[in-house]
Amino acid sequence: MPQDDFYTKMRAGLSELLRQWRSLGQADTDQLALILAETARVAKLGTPDETPSGATLEQWSREEHGEIPLWAPRTAVFLLNQMPARPTPQSDAEACAWAYCWLRNRSFDSLHAAHDALPSHLKVPLENALEAAWRDQQGLRLV
Repeated sequence: MPQDDFYTKMRAGLSELLRQWRSLGQADTDQLALILAETARVAKLGTPDETPSGATLEQWSREEHGEIPLWAPRTAVFLLNQMPARPTPQSDAEACAWAYCWLRNRSFDSLHAAHDALPSHLKVPLENALEAAWRDQQGLRLV
């Protein structure tokens, strides 16, 4: 899978990640946006300049090629991984975004270590996407 193909899928999948967070989150969109922003700050997954509104979160959830700040989907992955419902990616693009954010949220010495650290219910659904995300991340380190 070429890196640019991975990156295109990953970017499209960011909005899908946010849609899944919105659909599983048990609050209105303003509260979900607040939870994302506060969790990003506390978990050090990003530093939102301001807390987005629910309308902004809805907009990010619709944009496949828009300017979604990376802290939002990174935080969504962080929160989705902790949900008892054990959500999984619903598409290849979402799997690419999930894997990309997984690698951005933590530091791993190897692809094997990154895969082993995944919650058990994500090991199979993210296997190919994680490998592509790892190749993409390693390719960027060479630049």
